[in-house]
Amino acid sequence: MQGDALDRIIKNAIDVMESSKYQIFEICESVRSERNALNFELHQVLEETSKTIDMVDHCEMEYRKARIRLTEVSRDFKRFTEEDIRSAYELATNMQTQLAMYREKELYLKTRRDDLQKRVKNVDKQLERAESVVTQVNVVLEYLSGDLNQVTRLLESAKNRQLLGLKIILAQEEERKRIAREIHDGLAQTMANVVLRTEIAERMLSKQAYNSVKEELVDLKGQVRGGIEEVRKIIFNLRPMALDDLGLIPALRKFIQDYEEKTKINTRFELVGKDARLPSGMEVAIYRLVQEAFSNVLKHAQASHVTLELTYQQQMVKIVVTDNGVGFVVDNIDKKIEKGSHYGLIGMRERVELLEGRMEIQSTKDVGTKVSILIPIKSDSKEE
Repeated sequence: MQGDALDRIIKNAIDVMESSKYQIFEICESVRSERNALNFELHQVLEETSKTIDMVDHCEMEYRKARIRLTEVSRDFKRFTEEDIRSAYELATNMQTQLAMYREKELYLKTRRDDLQKRVKNVDKQLERAESVVTQVNVVLEYLSGDLNQVTRLLESAKNRQLLGLKIILAQEEERKRIAREIHDGLAQTMANVVLRTEIAERMLSKQAYNSVKEELVDLKGQVRGGIEEVRKIIFNLRPMALDDLGLIPALRKFIQDYEEKTKINTRFELVGKDARLPSGMEVAIYRLVQEAFSNVLKHAQASHVTLELTYQQQMVKIVVTDNGVGFVVDNIDKKIEKGSHYGLIGMRERVELLEGRMEIQSTKDVGTKVSILIPIKSDSKEE
């Protein structure tokens, strides 16, 4: 009876979530349409900006000619009449007025361009949040839509295993979404902008606006370099090449250096014992553990200093991450981990358990936190 009741509850939950999913999908489509409209308007503004820059260059050239002409007729009263002087003066004045008008228009268009780019970025963030909700709903639906009898057994006898299974699916979806977001927000946007700016530079070249072309190309070169850097970051985050080529210690040194530059948190790395290559899987696991520990410091600790101490022993690797942040009550955090509400520490604890190690957390309010991890090195897994 209890199993039937639970099945009905789960089926009702699935129906409600299916309905909600389509509503969220409609919101996503609406936001996506708004983004497309903004991108179209941005493209038009960029084109109009290019044309206005051309007109500014043209007016500057004509204004210089008009001033030269006015100077000539003003100096030679014998050759030129008062009518010639008046005409030259009016032409110079008109060109000056046109130049000021087009300069003002150029300034307005550039301001409008910057505003549209900010709006596009904000809409992208809204779309990202909506898609994240859809992803989470899909994950839960996928999990609940399986064998309901199995779900019942899991609920009754293996709640932790169910949480682990759900977390694995969620982690996979989040990783896919993260990679897609990095490519979309970084590389894809950069490449699209490069195409637009190249077209603008091409039109300027045809009209011999060389100074403006030079400025566009300098900016274009910077964007391409930024795109290359984004690609390198994505590749490094997927699998740090230094980890394969040089080993764990150089990869960790590079990570800590980048972490300090990015977060402005002072860092220190201490190596105790003799550096030795470990099995590839173990090196990756240790690297990810350190990543997650430092990420937790950034998110929660409000620290100004963090230290990584890595100790190599004959049959053990010890990882200690210490910060001088706000600290917390350890009993409370243990309860959060048990309830599955602190995913960073859950992920770390699961990695440690997979390596048959153990993790200890020591923390004092307003003093700091110390995370200690011990990982055994099995004799049959050592690399020669």
